[in-house]
Amino acid sequence: MNIAQFVPWIDPTVTQWSAEARWLRWLTFVWLGAGLLVLFSASYAVAVAEHGYGLHYVMVQLLWVVIGLVVFNRIVRTPLDRLIQGSGIVLLVLVGLVSLTLVPSLGVTVNGATRWLPLGPFMIQPSELIKPCLVLQGARLFGRWPLLTWQTRFTWLGIFVAILGLILMQPNLSTAAICGLTLWLIALAAGLPYLHLLLTAGGGLLAATVSISFKTYQRQRIVSFLNPWADAGDQGYQLVQSLLAIGSGGFWGQGFGLSQQKLYSLPIQYTDFIFAVFAEEFGFAGCLVLLTVLGVYASLALLVALRLRQPLHRLVAVGAMVLLVGQALLNMGVATGLLPTTGLPFPLLSYGGSSMVASLATAALLVRAAREINLEAPVPLRRQWSKTGDAEPLPLRVV
Repeated sequence: MNIAQFVPWIDPTVTQWSAEARWLRWLTFVWLGAGLLVLFSASYAVAVAEHGYGLHYVMVQLLWVVIGLVVFNRIVRTPLDRLIQGSGIVLLVLVGLVSLTLVPSLGVTVNGATRWLPLGPFMIQPSELIKPCLVLQGARLFGRWPLLTWQTRFTWLGIFVAILGLILMQPNLSTAAICGLTLWLIALAAGLPYLHLLLTAGGGLLAATVSISFKTYQRQRIVSFLNPWADAGDQGYQLVQSLLAIGSGGFWGQGFGLSQQKLYSLPIQYTDFIFAVFAEEFGFAGCLVLLTVLGVYASLALLVALRLRQPLHRLVAVGAMVLLVGQALLNMGVATGLLPTTGLPFPLLSYGGSSMVASLATAALLVRAAREINLEAPVPLRRQWSKTGDAEPLPLRVV
């Protein structure tokens, strides 16, 4: 058994990768390592209070990190075309799991939302696990759009709409929004007609409006986001405490582990509002470093997309970048009051097994796309001449 199949940073073939793949690989590991340290600080006090053991959440997270790294390494070692071809079946299986969360006897409800399924002593969130599959299938659909029949187009568009609808029914507006936005941006990068994109965007806004109209708590979040100080003790409580934590950080921060808001006031400090803990402990300077890392990560991803020749590979790189960096920025926007309060985790930082596995799988798709730069053929070969005299191009692949 080759240990390199399970330990991503022990890989003898890495010297043959493109520079972008190597940089993205190590930036992912740096992001992951920093996230575990921030989680340790954010969760230690609440873990002691709830479980009597300060490392409880970190140890559980480490278990999911191990699983995620095995998935990461497997994806990085699998040709992207094979991943794209198998994405449809995996996506449909996960759609079934998302549907099971709505079954009263199976779905687990937390804070009024039914998003989880029990898995022994743990819980999985299928709506998180489905994200990397949406990137692959979205690239497969929109990258081949001109070659497909309208029946095939409408079939997969209907599946995408059903997925977003099921996630909205949990209810989980934030996850539905990031999934819909990712698919929309993949379609935009694929060059679909602007009229179709505008109609789709309008439909998405209409669906969000309907969801907000029927969900009282979602309306309250929108109102409290506009002026959280008007009801700082109830509806605006989360955002007010997050702003106080960020403001307390000043320029240099309070220091690692020295956040005060996480001890008494800041809610869900190790998941949705973990950025507020980071900002309080590392200050404005630390936030600039974090934004720089995200900027470098996004720039490398866009460079990969520009260097790739095959359209489907480019779209996978774009989708993975949007899902990772875009979701991180949305989480920061919620914590700073730029966006309404939603339950959207910070990739590779927030506590959550499904989010961790999905984030590492998405990062692996980006690294694999970067690896394809050195594997794509500069000149296509040709099959033997057929009886009609036509030649069919055969792309050269090195696996």
